[in-house]
Amino acid sequence: MVDMKNSHPLLTIVLGVVGLVVVGAIAWVVIKALLGLLFYLIVGAVVVGGAVYLYGKTKGSITGRGR
Repeated sequence: MVDMKNSHPLLTIVLGVVGLVVVGAIAWVVIKALLGLLFYLIVGAVVVGGAVYLYGKTKGSITGRGR
């Protein structure tokens, strides 16, 4: 451990900047992963919704319902 009370001020600034960069990089990766997951969930919901819609239209067309 570094004794921050007796350390050089430049060391404190460098450690602070390095800490901010590390936390920022981790936050960036987490946010990117969450947004990617959200995108795939939305695309999946659109695909499933479209499939249900097309199934209903096709079934209605075959059975003569909806004419």
